[in-house]
Amino acid sequence: MNEGKMFSIRVPASTANLGPGFDSIGLALNLYLTVDVYESTDWKVVPLSKELEGFPKDDQNYIFIIAKKIARKFGKALPTCTLRVTSDIPLTRGLGSSASAIVAGVELADVLCGLELTKEDKAHLASCIEGHPDNAGASVLGGLVVGVQMNNETHLMSIPLNGLDIIALIPMYELSTSHSREVLPSAFSYQEGVKASAIANTFLAALLTKNYMLAGKMMSEDRFHQPYRKKLVPHMQNAETVAIEAGAFGVALSGAGPTIVALCEKSYSEEVLRALRSQFTKDTVLKLQVDHVGSVVAHHLRKN
Repeated sequence: MNEGKMFSIRVPASTANLGPGFDSIGLALNLYLTVDVYESTDWKVVPLSKELEGFPKDDQNYIFIIAKKIARKFGKALPTCTLRVTSDIPLTRGLGSSASAIVAGVELADVLCGLELTKEDKAHLASCIEGHPDNAGASVLGGLVVGVQMNNETHLMSIPLNGLDIIALIPMYELSTSHSREVLPSAFSYQEGVKASAIANTFLAALLTKNYMLAGKMMSEDRFHQPYRKKLVPHMQNAETVAIEAGAFGVALSGAGPTIVALCEKSYSEEVLRALRSQFTKDTVLKLQVDHVGSVVAHHLRKN
């Protein structure tokens, strides 16, 4: 099975925004996209997860498209190879599936073309493609990431976030990011912008100082996107009520939705998990942890 295998890429899922941190705060999660790379004379993708079977199996696959784009940027030609791809990241559910594919493409180009990119380089390249650094940055760096994309610069910080579990309520239906962005306002008043920014700043400070009650309050006070997207995610209000009553300190849309994430201290996570599973029997409810490693490349050791 490993004949001709060169290396493997593992990229974590991510949840973005956490309420008021719109397009600037992300958190890496322990669901993974795994790409095993084999020597080959042509471009080929072998999907090993059912959800991936509908995607192109040649060089039109998104991972190959990104990898070739990165290679061209550095004046290189991407060598042919076969990718055996597995993913337990739900597609179009707000858990960074597209960002993980972008990061996998960057990692693929880095190894095959000998680019010797740093973690910071990879985060920058992936963030430029995605347009903002929350999901892509988290998938590359791991942990809690806070950052901004400014012109041709990406400023990102990765911060450990220990002692918490994330309970993810993943609905059966999909919600595309483009559709979810259509409901957002095209402009804010100056006063609204100041208020939204103050809420985001307070949320981040409260989370990092473990003032979880205040952090949760600020998550619910988001002005940037959740008030507009709630109509696309009808289960959100009920999910928030159930999770908070069971011990979660904060609930938010994961990225553009429709997944809901509940943040809780580890001592409350099982109770929150049971409560959401009991209430939302037709949906998937998972207990997740923060991935603090980010994307990883493991080279295959060949036997002599």
